[in-house]
Amino acid sequence: MESLWRSSVSKWPLTLRINGNDVSAEVEVRLLLVDFLRTVAQLTGTHVGCDTSACGACTVLLDGYSIKSCTMFAVQAEGHEIITIEGVADHGALHPLQEAFREHHALQCGFCTPGLIISAIQLLARTSSPTRDEIRKGIAGNICRCTGYQNIVDAIEAASRGELAREAEAKHTSSSGVSQQGEELHES
Repeated sequence: MESLWRSSVSKWPLTLRINGNDVSAEVEVRLLLVDFLRTVAQLTGTHVGCDTSACGACTVLLDGYSIKSCTMFAVQAEGHEIITIEGVADHGALHPLQEAFREHHALQCGFCTPGLIISAIQLLARTSSPTRDEIRKGIAGNICRCTGYQNIVDAIEAASRGELAREAEAKHTSSSGVSQQGEELHES
C-alpha cells in the first residue's frame, strides 16, 4: 500500500507565478523552490550557496517578502507571486538598486548580488529612507565574501535617496541643453 501512495503523490502538477509569468511542470513534492527556479523555470540568477539558508544567495521575493528559496518546497509557493532577480529590471532598464550596485562598485564576484538586491528591495519597500544601521540589519541574512559590505551599504543608501535618478537627470539635462523646466541652457 505504501508504494501505491508514493507513486501517486511523488509527482505534483504545479503552476507558479514567477516574474509575472506562469510556469507549469509536474514536479516531485520535495523539490525545493530554488531548484524549481533554476532547473524548471531556467532562471539561474537565484543561486544555491550553502543549502542551509545561511548565505542568502537564494533569496527571492514571495508576495513582497524576501525568503530563502532553499528552505521552501516549490509546491508551497503555489498561489503566490514570486519575483527573482531576473524580474526586477524594467523592460531592459536596470532596477535602481542594480544600477546603484554597479555605480558604487558593490559587487565583485557577483555570486551574492542577486540575493542582496532582493533583500534590499524588500528593505526599501518597507523603509523608504533607512539609516545605515537599518541597511546593515536589512541585509544581515546575506553573506558577501568579497566586498566588506561598505560599498553595498553605500549603494543601498544611494538608491534609497534616489541619487542615481537625480544624477541621470542631471546628465540628461546637461547633454540635451534643456533644463528641468524646459528652458534652454546657454553656455557662457
